[in-house]
Amino acid sequence: MSYQLNIALRYLVSKKAHHAVNIISIISMLGVVVTTAALICVLSVFNGFRGLIMGKLAQLDPQIAVTATTGKAIEQADSVLRVVTAMPDVAAAVPVIEDNALAVFADYQMPVRLKGVPDDYNTLNAMDSLMVDGDWCLHDQVSPYAVVGVGPAMQLHVRPGYLLMLNLYAPKRQGRVNMANPMGAFVADSLFVSGVFQLQQNSYDADLIYVPIDKARHLFDYPVQATQLELKLRPGADEAAFMARLQHALGPAYTIKNRLMQQSAAYRLVNVEKWMAFLLMAFILLIATFNVISTLSLLIIEKDESIGILRSLGASDQQITRIFVIEGWLITLVGAVLGVALGLLLCFGQQQYGWLKLGVDTQALVVHAYPVVVQWGDVLLAFGLVALIGLLTALVTSLTMRRRLAR
Repeated sequence: MSYQLNIALRYLVSKKAHHAVNIISIISMLGVVVTTAALICVLSVFNGFRGLIMGKLAQLDPQIAVTATTGKAIEQADSVLRVVTAMPDVAAAVPVIEDNALAVFADYQMPVRLKGVPDDYNTLNAMDSLMVDGDWCLHDQVSPYAVVGVGPAMQLHVRPGYLLMLNLYAPKRQGRVNMANPMGAFVADSLFVSGVFQLQQNSYDADLIYVPIDKARHLFDYPVQATQLELKLRPGADEAAFMARLQHALGPAYTIKNRLMQQSAAYRLVNVEKWMAFLLMAFILLIATFNVISTLSLLIIEKDESIGILRSLGASDQQITRIFVIEGWLITLVGAVLGVALGLLLCFGQQQYGWLKLGVDTQALVVHAYPVVVQWGDVLLAFGLVALIGLLTALVTSLTMRRRLAR
């Protein structure tokens, strides 16, 4: 096996008798190098976008959320909250109430998602860092307040400091509707606006409004219920182990989700796009390896004289075939190693210097350059894919060589 590897290495680095074969050999290897580098770069960019999205959503999504498995609300939420706060890994836990309502300001109105939260809700997330106008404040000595997303702020033409109050309407959960007095079918309340937040994620910015939880209880008629319990764990806590313990303590009547489970649709969408891009790049890589097959075919033709000499020296057809199979592996694997190195170099350069920009209007973008996150699992996957395609190339080369030797 050692002499076959030595001969294959010699064929790989030595100058070919025909200049065209040298050019085709270089092109075939460059095809593998460029495609492998592109594969790593594409996967890393999707990792970057996924991290960017999840990082943004993590600013508002709770670390752990507890909801009722059936029904809309958790009955006797205070009792469940006592069980949750008794867990040693819980740093903070609050009940929240979220439902749909109608917001009216002056002559403007729109349906919104109303989320009632306690005054200390800011301890669970980074609301202070998301404020673009005014402050995060739900109560002061004068009045309760609402904090609105940038979408409702623009559509309702409302902002902090206005003396006119934001009116909120929610349909009554119980009782019959009196057609003579249709407004009697709604519960109404009014608040001043203290601030406007922007997450730069449409699912939150478009229609979300935060209000004090007592206002939400009044509007939605949830005196002791909560639609969700939101938790923050202590630093260093094992999230998966905690979720298992909490699920055991609460039972099947409650569903426990971490941030990825809460945003499963967005996470799944990014993953689908990533693996579709992976399959597309794998197909391009497969096409690139056709150059390797053609290179080996030309090399076999060029080495007819050498093959005759090897036969005269006693080499079997199987041993001669193995030389060219190893040659195909070497071309593919060397191209894979160089491609991985080039891909990592480009990714780290993009991380440090942001060579590729997303667009010209930097004010409208969350980031200015393509985000890149290299995951070593993706690197191993890319290298493994190239090695697998190299195996297919070697098998095709083996069949070609055997047919030629048989003639």
